[in-house]
Amino acid sequence: METQPEPTSSLTFSQFELDSRIKQATQAMGFDHPTEVQAAVIPLANESKDLWVCAKTGSGKTAAFLIPALQHLLQNCPEDSAAKVLILAPTRELAKQTHKQCRQLAEFTPIKSGMIIGGEDFKKQSALFAKSTAIIIATPGRLIEVIEEGSADFSRLDLLILDEADRMLDMGFKNDLLKIASVCKPERQTLLFSATLNPTIKGIALTLLKEPEKVYLDGIQAEHEDIEQQMLLADDFEHKKKLLIWLLSHETYEKALVFTNTKIHTDQLRGPLRGQKLRVGSLHGDMDQSERNKTMGFFRDGTIDILVATDVAARGLDIEGVDLVINFDLARNGNDYLHRIGRTGRAGRPGLAIALINSTEWNVLAGIERYLQQRLIRRTIKELEGRYKGPKKLKASGKAASSKNKKAETKKKASKIKDRHRDRKKIGKRRKPSELKTNG
Repeated sequence: METQPEPTSSLTFSQFELDSRIKQATQAMGFDHPTEVQAAVIPLANESKDLWVCAKTGSGKTAAFLIPALQHLLQNCPEDSAAKVLILAPTRELAKQTHKQCRQLAEFTPIKSGMIIGGEDFKKQSALFAKSTAIIIATPGRLIEVIEEGSADFSRLDLLILDEADRMLDMGFKNDLLKIASVCKPERQTLLFSATLNPTIKGIALTLLKEPEKVYLDGIQAEHEDIEQQMLLADDFEHKKKLLIWLLSHETYEKALVFTNTKIHTDQLRGPLRGQKLRVGSLHGDMDQSERNKTMGFFRDGTIDILVATDVAARGLDIEGVDLVINFDLARNGNDYLHRIGRTGRAGRPGLAIALINSTEWNVLAGIERYLQQRLIRRTIKELEGRYKGPKKLKASGKAASSKNKKAETKKKASKIKDRHRDRKKIGKRRKPSELKTNG
């Protein structure tokens, strides 16, 4: 059963103007009360308005766009309609989760949905357009391949949904998104969901949305109240490894995510952690889809309780029970950092995020703290304290005082040289009678 974040009001799904079959599905899923984003989005989307929604991960946004999509199809489209709704997602994992929830919400309806993602049979995906598949859920890269192959038909599309649009832009899909939108029916409704309000996402929103209603909730830059954020100083890779093993052996957690910046570090950590009898798996972009599916299955069912991953797992993975996130390598910027720690502290549950920081990462940490507008809690593990204590501080006099002293010293030297030069000019000169002193 899908989990629903904590409700924000006494409003119930039964109070929305929805088809009875959708209400039946929400009840079966245990979705009694809408979340803040659902309460804000569903009524506006049902009015066929373009929407730009900014809301943090784990806020219940998937149901916020799926429910209006299903309502539109049941209310306006015949059962044999194909490709009436297109949902774009940045990763295969997020597409799969969206598809799963779509099928649950459409359980009591005749609506069919299908996926177009990498790692799956291309011919079967191309055939979706001839099989009355009303809802297509796709990743941009594979969908472009299907479009170029010639089998995709979005000429009758009513609703285009971009989920985690900011992440798709971060991954370099801007041109793909624009190309996909260009082959869709111009007279359509578009819903754009993002977790940030940076200039890049504003540009794509202005391009694709027509006079949109803006729903800005607590986006990703808002403080993660349910996540305690800590940092530990480390000397080098080996020291970080010791800290990591200690944390995974002493902290209390149901599931833990460990993030690295490279697949090499991911592979280098898996063996030593297993050597400590820890149940660990790894996930990175070079793994084929069957391997990724197998690993994620083990993580979900608890066969393994630690996953070491690159940023391929930072977005779009809704894994229940992740209550510890460790940044073995610090994320490269504040946005990526927040996406990583957003895997925990979801739906009102507490989480712990710990960053291991060496000397080369200190300035990046400072930038992330400015981005967050808060400082990470400094922590030490007594038996594993290292040599690195952070950047060296200047003496109390400071740079300004030092500079001032240097200038004064230079001026003093110059003055002495000037005096000697003036005296030297008078040597050997005869003084005038008026300059001579007389004895009276």
